[in-house]
Amino acid sequence: MNRYPLWMYFSILALLVAAALYTLPNFFGESPAVQVSSARATVKVDAAMQTRAEALVKAAGLTPDATLFEQGSVKLRFKDTEAQLKAKDALQAALGDDYVVALNLLPQTPTWLTRIGAKPMSLGLDLRGGVHFLLEVDMRAAVDKALEKTAGDIRRELKDKKVRYGRVVRERDTVEVQLRDAATVDAAGSAIRKLLPTLQVQDVKDANNFKIVVSYNDAGLLQLKDQAVKQNITTLHNRVNELGVAEPIIQQQGQGRIVVELPGIQDTAKAKDILGRTATLEVRLVEDDQAKLSEALNGNVPAGFELLNERGRDGEPRPILVKKEVELTGENINDAQAGFDDKNEAAVHINLDSTGAAIFRDLTHDNIGKRMAMILVEKGKGEVVTAPVIRGEIGGGRVQISGAMGVAEANDTALLLRAGSLAAPMNIVEERTIGPSLGKENIEKGFHSTLYGFLAIAVFMLIYYRLFGVVSALALGANLLLLLAALSILGVTLTLPGIAAIALTLGMAIDSNVLINERVREELRNGMSPQAAITNGYKHAMDTILDSNVTTLIAGLALLIFGSGAVRGFAWVHCLGILTSFISAVLVSRGIINLIYGYRRRLTALSIGQVWVPDGHKA
Repeated sequence: MNRYPLWMYFSILALLVAAALYTLPNFFGESPAVQVSSARATVKVDAAMQTRAEALVKAAGLTPDATLFEQGSVKLRFKDTEAQLKAKDALQAALGDDYVVALNLLPQTPTWLTRIGAKPMSLGLDLRGGVHFLLEVDMRAAVDKALEKTAGDIRRELKDKKVRYGRVVRERDTVEVQLRDAATVDAAGSAIRKLLPTLQVQDVKDANNFKIVVSYNDAGLLQLKDQAVKQNITTLHNRVNELGVAEPIIQQQGQGRIVVELPGIQDTAKAKDILGRTATLEVRLVEDDQAKLSEALNGNVPAGFELLNERGRDGEPRPILVKKEVELTGENINDAQAGFDDKNEAAVHINLDSTGAAIFRDLTHDNIGKRMAMILVEKGKGEVVTAPVIRGEIGGGRVQISGAMGVAEANDTALLLRAGSLAAPMNIVEERTIGPSLGKENIEKGFHSTLYGFLAIAVFMLIYYRLFGVVSALALGANLLLLLAALSILGVTLTLPGIAAIALTLGMAIDSNVLINERVREELRNGMSPQAAITNGYKHAMDTILDSNVTTLIAGLALLIFGSGAVRGFAWVHCLGILTSFISAVLVSRGIINLIYGYRRRLTALSIGQVWVPDGHKA
């Protein structure tokens, strides 16, 4: 009656063994490390950098415990923080500004576990240590930038429509277009309303004052500011990936502030450097006069020109003389995607906005036969990605960059062009560094509180329910094992509130076992045989357990959907804990009870503590 088929026992055992394997990486801890990544999209970190980094730290008298090359960065692990700091200084001095050398922490998970995809849980800032920034977006600058772009669009549109205008100026929160008469106001107003249908366009026809005033309404300003924050959040997400941060927290706080938390990062200066990076595209004309180029190579750069490097097909830089006047910038880029050109070589396909498309069309129309340079600018430094010859007019707003680049580099360049620029500058209003020692202390306190809570529950269940209490404690341990494995596999970031959710899960899980044990006792009081009491006890308790878990899960899902930050971390652990507690209380607990009692033919009593029955006998 109370027997599982053999495959069921093996399934439960396999589930617990798998959970143990995926939980195991959490007990190996982390070690200090130094990470080398590219500071510029045009500088690549490849496998050769791994050998070079090892040689540099060995020349400084240091020996790394391990050197890893993954996700476009080189990571060197050391025994202690002293060696870590020395290695960081040595690498930074040797590699220069083209590379980011940052302090980090790496898990010490054995290779045989990583091969099966087992990895430790992602720990939040309060458990792992790291840096916390509160950034405030300059909303005034965001509005100014949008108005400047609007003014440029108006100039271009009126020129295309052949509407004569005096000047287009920005006055605080408006753009004013000066015109000569009422008829011109009507013509310009019609063109501007079609160009900018979401903005307010006001016609002014006074005796000596004919103009059009373009402005954002309150809803438009609010949307503009919200979009600026969202674009900055997207940009920051792309940038912090270069630091190798596991589960960074980047989220909006209030109307114009962004919280950035980078667990495991101890180098605040480098974190600031990454967050403040800019990357944009500039299009300039090339000067092919060899006399001027030779003069520039000799140190006499002609006025109005700049000497840059162009990457050749062999990867070697070649000097190129370009004009300082910028014809087109990345501000006019709507989208950038990696792809291939007609020669099946890696390329970046760029979509320009209306202003950029018009500028590029005129540029290519007026300079056929000349070369134009596509320059990627980062940190004020420019490098020519490609400098093709203009063969004809290019319209439609689609531009292609191809040249000496691979597929990975095309993806990186497209990423930086697509979301490499901030919509508005940001100021750091709060900065906080949490050391790994404090994070370790928080982990120890959380671990001890959970452990003591588990032991207290186990002792109580053992005293009150005897053997059934022991089974309940084993099921509770299985629940904790399943929960930790689920957190590790899913990569959920564990924080202090998450540890509190684990402790809460233990209480909820044991509640299910209490329901089962009391229902078994009730069946015994009603005169059922021990085997029948086990069957009916688990069966009747199932509905109650299911109802209570579903209602609690609904509350947890509400926290997960509508919460943020620490609340979401709590909700993730809470929801996963409900699922694992149901599995452990019903499946694991029943399996152990079946192994103990299911094969006894003449079972007369159950070790479940004292059971009162009507005739006064004790079970």
